[in-house]
Amino acid sequence: MEFPYTPVIGLARTVFFLQGLRFTMLGEENVPTEGGAVMAINHTGYFDFTYAGLAARRHRRLVRFMAKKSVFGHPVSGPLMRGMKHIPVDRHAGQDSFERALAALRSGEIVGVFPEATMSRSFELKEFKTGAARMARDAGVPLLPTTVWGSQRVWTKEAPKHRLRSNTTILVTVGAPMHVAPDADVVDVTARLRSVMQEQLTAQQEAYPPLTGADLRYLPARLGGTAPTPEEAQAHDHRDMTRTVDKFNKNSAR
Repeated sequence: MEFPYTPVIGLARTVFFLQGLRFTMLGEENVPTEGGAVMAINHTGYFDFTYAGLAARRHRRLVRFMAKKSVFGHPVSGPLMRGMKHIPVDRHAGQDSFERALAALRSGEIVGVFPEATMSRSFELKEFKTGAARMARDAGVPLLPTTVWGSQRVWTKEAPKHRLRSNTTILVTVGAPMHVAPDADVVDVTARLRSVMQEQLTAQQEAYPPLTGADLRYLPARLGGTAPTPEEAQAHDHRDMTRTVDKFNKNSAR
């Protein structure tokens, strides 16, 4: 038992039970029983990390997630995040978080990463950053392609929240470990990782209970849903990024 991580998992599972969440886990056996690994996860909802982390429970592993630095500054979540040995990420100075992640991997930890960096408003895979592949290569550990589907129906950006009892189906798939050679091209590895995760995500979408009515908001436009198209989502992301940069520059000038 690791405090406070183990009790937090117990509390989370109780919350999931009260919410009526129905989980289908595939590929739990692909999580290594020991040693480091980079768990690369798609990002469509605020609780993706909690759902993906459940896939490591079969082997009693804990996942140390990389999360934006602001979460660690919150009076409630901050002490918990630090206590659970998660890794803060400063998007304006990322080398320190990269080094922390490497140290965790080399010490035998599983590190959870979102290669898309930000949440996908279209619920399609965005372009991937190469950080996950670089960490796996430099630490000499495998990549675990992990996809979550259904998370967006619980809580995502600019959509109704269903954080009470919703009986939502959540699908989690962990693909076969991808081993990265010491001299591997991280761009090529990242493209391969994205391709594998796209295959997994497509299979999950095909297996998911049909969505109708207002729930079409949580389905990609490509599949007949009313979610923003990737182009619309990208434009919105650009507006958000511009506002964030402007705010950062103003604070730096003070």
